[in-house]
Amino acid sequence: MQIAKKITLLFAILSAVIISLLSGFVWYFSNEFAFEDFYKRLEARVKIAAQIKLTEDVNNKAYAKMRNQYLERLPSEKEYIMRAGEVKALDRQLPASFYNRINTGAMARYRIENHFYAGKFFKNNNNGYIVIVSANDPFGFRELKDLQRILIIGFFLSVILSFIVGWKFSNYMLMPLRNIIKSVKRIKAENLHLRLDVKDGNDEMSQLAQTFNNMLNRLETAFETQNNFISNASHELRTPLTIISGEVELAMKNIDDEQKQGKALAKIKDEAERLEHILTSLLGLAQSGFNGKNQPWEEVRMDELLWEIKDSVNQVHPNSKIEIDFSKLPDDESLLTLRANKNLMKLALNNIVSNACKYSNEKLVSVSIESNIHTLSIAVTDRGIGIPQTDIQHIFEPFYRASNTNDFKGYGVGLPLSLNIIRLHRGSIAIKSQEGVGTEIKVLLPTMV
Repeated sequence: MQIAKKITLLFAILSAVIISLLSGFVWYFSNEFAFEDFYKRLEARVKIAAQIKLTEDVNNKAYAKMRNQYLERLPSEKEYIMRAGEVKALDRQLPASFYNRINTGAMARYRIENHFYAGKFFKNNNNGYIVIVSANDPFGFRELKDLQRILIIGFFLSVILSFIVGWKFSNYMLMPLRNIIKSVKRIKAENLHLRLDVKDGNDEMSQLAQTFNNMLNRLETAFETQNNFISNASHELRTPLTIISGEVELAMKNIDDEQKQGKALAKIKDEAERLEHILTSLLGLAQSGFNGKNQPWEEVRMDELLWEIKDSVNQVHPNSKIEIDFSKLPDDESLLTLRANKNLMKLALNNIVSNACKYSNEKLVSVSIESNIHTLSIAVTDRGIGIPQTDIQHIFEPFYRASNTNDFKGYGVGLPLSLNIIRLHRGSIAIKSQEGVGTEIKVLLPTMV
């Protein structure tokens, strides 16, 4: 069932419930108080009848005359006077509760459809008497029936009206959502640049449209990154394969020249190693794109991990100078422990420290760590060649290398791999660099992952 139909149906049901409760409320109190005036008129006649018939007063004849002359006679009005304890047949049988109330001295009331009774106990000359007056009230009863008919008709008309209004209201409220659906359906892989119109305001529809736009931004970036990645990867893989193929042909032509064959084989070996490194890096990039659920996560002491990274980098760059600054360590050692994939985290930080050592020409590389209740940060600072300002925005793109790194061997995969791994741990990387001065890369990781 569509949302508009659900909203309309729910609106109609709620309206029906509210209207029925209101109608019941009106009917109940109308039924209770509609005949109050008629009962009072009967009670007045009970008192007058008792005064005229039960008391000895010289004015009784005058009272009776005035009653007959000026007091309206009610439809089917009858008077019944009986001694207490005497059972006198009335026009119909009244319930025992009616007489019980009379015996208590109170005015008793009873109604059968539009026929009303009022009675009371009177005492005269040490004798007890019961005076009962009955009459019909066709006009009040008819008004009550008319009210009942009006309430029933009004109920059904109100429900129908609420259904129509609910349908119009739901269509009006869901129109922005339908527009969003139509706009989203028009967006395909070939036109990911399209965006939804976001209205001014902070309502749910505006937030939904903005959320879709943010998702489209991420999708467009992912598609562009994928296209660039495939293009760069194919280029990087084709180059060593072309060189290997050429060297094999050269070695086959110079089969009798051992020196040229040795050079060709050495070149083939270098390019094969390069190809292996590229494939390993590509595999690392692919693995770092996992959601992490199938990878082992554990509690990792980040300060201890930095010592392991220092030893690992020193094996690859034995002349490197790495200094680990622990002056900003927190008093609470638990703030240094993160839940992470240790192998991937070690790989990410190792790439950053290794790059700092490689591009600093054996100058000092400083690694500092600090942590608070929300964030753990690791800063790697070198005094190397730095990064040109025009290249900083591209250094996290796969296979991209800064324009001043031609004298250094590399493939442009280390930093993109590190960024993927840090993002996997819900962290971020900040970079600050000046060409010829040095570079500082800061890794920010949440302490609660």
